[in-house]
Amino acid sequence: MPLDQKIADRLKRTGDGLVPAVVQQYDTGEVLMLAWMDDEALHRTLSTGRATYWSRSRGEYWVKGDTSGHVQWVKHAALDCDGDTILLRVDQVGAACHTGDRTCFDADPLEVTVS
Repeated sequence: MPLDQKIADRLKRTGDGLVPAVVQQYDTGEVLMLAWMDDEALHRTLSTGRATYWSRSRGEYWVKGDTSGHVQWVKHAALDCDGDTILLRVDQVGAACHTGDRTCFDADPLEVTVS
């Protein structure tokens, strides 16, 4: 069964058919990661409650946690006002980042200098 047509019609995809997905911890708002989805990945996510993404490097779908055990249980999904970004609010089990960090934004904070 394909992605609901009402949702598909709202998506604004990149040239390769993808939409970025910002992933947050549902109860704290902590930003965990950014991943990519196509229509099939979004359909799988919405119909199973498990975050499913398209891996640009491997050229295949991956269900977060299938190999690592670090599952993302989807609590809420939304499109932004333009339909070009998906927000997933998840219950993250374990690390979100493939490096083992809690989030993909832990390892390299940038200094902000205001003049």
